[in-house]
Amino acid sequence: MGLFCKRYRISLLLKMYKKKKIIILSALALLPTLSIFSQAGHGVYQFLDLPVSSRMAALGSSNVSLNDGDLNFAFMNPALLSQQTHMDLGLNVASYLADIRFGSAMYGHSFGSKNHCAIGMQYVDYGRFRGFNELNQERESFTAKDFAMSLVYTRTLTEHLSMGASFKPIASIFERYSSFGLAFDAGINYNNPQRQFSAGLVFRNLGRQLKAYHDDGERQHFEALPFNVLFGFSQRFKHAPLRFSFTAHNLQQWDLSYHSTNKANQSLFGGGEVRDEKIGFFDMLFRHMIFGMEFLPGKNFYLAAAYHHRRQQEMSMNGFKSMAGFSFGGGIKLHKFQIGFGMTQFQVKNFSYQFSISTSLGDFRL
Repeated sequence: MGLFCKRYRISLLLKMYKKKKIIILSALALLPTLSIFSQAGHGVYQFLDLPVSSRMAALGSSNVSLNDGDLNFAFMNPALLSQQTHMDLGLNVASYLADIRFGSAMYGHSFGSKNHCAIGMQYVDYGRFRGFNELNQERESFTAKDFAMSLVYTRTLTEHLSMGASFKPIASIFERYSSFGLAFDAGINYNNPQRQFSAGLVFRNLGRQLKAYHDDGERQHFEALPFNVLFGFSQRFKHAPLRFSFTAHNLQQWDLSYHSTNKANQSLFGGGEVRDEKIGFFDMLFRHMIFGMEFLPGKNFYLAAAYHHRRQQEMSMNGFKSMAGFSFGGGIKLHKFQIGFGMTQFQVKNFSYQFSISTSLGDFRL
């Protein structure tokens, strides 16, 4: 019965949209069934949700709607490529926690006015570690790294509507443990420059592991990918140099709570049960939301700030002042280069700093 209902809904979509180009929309109804849904905070390849650029970090780490020619945003929504991103190159690097570094790079190219492609890469370098055996004897040192490529395609359907998809091979290597997987993103973007409004819907990280970290000799222990459904919109004010962005994330799952193991036990002998506090309706609602604001006095300069409620609730600690959940950044264009800086707090009194530089290679042609 469930499969019949899904097919029936798809047939209705096909009747509503007579143009062949819009048929792709019907596939979005089936995409969530291709993935194993992961619970909040669980699953592998969580680095895919790290902010891909300084501007993205300043806007709360996630934005699927903003369509103003920023190539890096195609990492989040593959429908955001356009002729504005033709021959653009973006490079991003960030300092994370405990000397961990992560970053990304992307290059875009358009084929005509309707077909746009990009190739990109995300990585996390956890550094080099000293190795010891069970007898505390020093062995060879080792490294830990995560990588993901992004092959992005966007098709412009109408003056205001575009759709896109990303194919993402993933590799993760921690000492002698390794894992490989494939992920897919599918997104749609509506952009109306006259009204200075844009909106986006994305299904991120559909896919699975091809090789698990752990193999007990009989079978591999596969884990779910960080599947995420996001919707957002961006609106620039008509009579003020401001743009507001709203992003709703993890729409496939209402309950984003998890069991906390760091709460103090009131019993002197440690025998008392520690219970997690129940999250209220409005608190849970706002944990799905990110609010961002940009100050845009001109084409060559911007300031941005955002509030991420879920991060604020999960990263704050009693007795410590924290800016967790808030992020800030800015950017300026110098000659042919756009330079950006973003600042996010992922841990109490520990900020992550992100730097970006982008340019259009077409500006250097003779």
